[in-house]
Amino acid sequence: MNHMSSVPADNRISVVIIAQDDGTRITAAIKSCKPFADDIVVIDGGSKDNTIQVAESLGCRVFSNPWPGYAKQRMFGVEKAEFDWIFLIDTDEVVDAELLGDLLKVKETLHDPAKAYSVFRIGDFLGKWMNKGEYLVRLYNRRIYGITNSLVHEMPDVASSQIVNLEGVLWHYGFRSISDHMTRFNKYTDLEAETAFNKGRSFRMTRLLWRPPARFVQKYFVQGLYRKGLAGFAVAVFWVMYEFLVCFKHYELTKRRKKIEIVDDGHTEQKGETSYVVQ
Repeated sequence: MNHMSSVPADNRISVVIIAQDDGTRITAAIKSCKPFADDIVVIDGGSKDNTIQVAESLGCRVFSNPWPGYAKQRMFGVEKAEFDWIFLIDTDEVVDAELLGDLLKVKETLHDPAKAYSVFRIGDFLGKWMNKGEYLVRLYNRRIYGITNSLVHEMPDVASSQIVNLEGVLWHYGFRSISDHMTRFNKYTDLEAETAFNKGRSFRMTRLLWRPPARFVQKYFVQGLYRKGLAGFAVAVFWVMYEFLVCFKHYELTKRRKKIEIVDDGHTEQKGETSYVVQ
């Protein structure tokens, strides 16, 4: 895809999307990026639905890469991009009209590759938009910045002093069902716990006791989710569960390590080991 834009070649933007089994929603994500994109790359992790066919029909360059993890898949996509300015978007996100306008305006003046641009993302839950969103860096120059090699919440590694906030909203249609929400929570808490464990952080009982209720207070009262009725209450409760699971899974990994360290006759013995790495 190349719109033969009038902007300088160095200002061209490649959109990078990682996808898997999301053929029903990837269309909206791609179409919302087409007006500012000079190149759209979709990296498919092994879809069994029509994700690849949909992306190809919309003019995207599609590459298949067996799922290696979030960060590595994102890095793979960035390497396949045609241009150095990269815009990251997921299959369940959509650029709104105001954000599109600001992206088109910024695109004309991408003179400083050290600058990176963040978008304001708002998610939905049970048919309601949660007003408390977050700024995430999504437009950056790959010659200057890389993706953090983390198990979860991978992002461009940019100093806050170099970040410019864009106007508009990136709508995140992340809610599919309660069952799907719990499945993803289970996956993400696995990765969060593994990250803490791999970094050598110690499990602390105090963290398990104070962080879940503190998260409820933050979400429900401080961020005003009480205004969203049952949907807001549910989100706050799910965050309590999230924090509890991360802490307790971290504890489980710590206990397993202690068992592995038990050496009998000079040999390390592992009994009943279960892998929590998400494939």
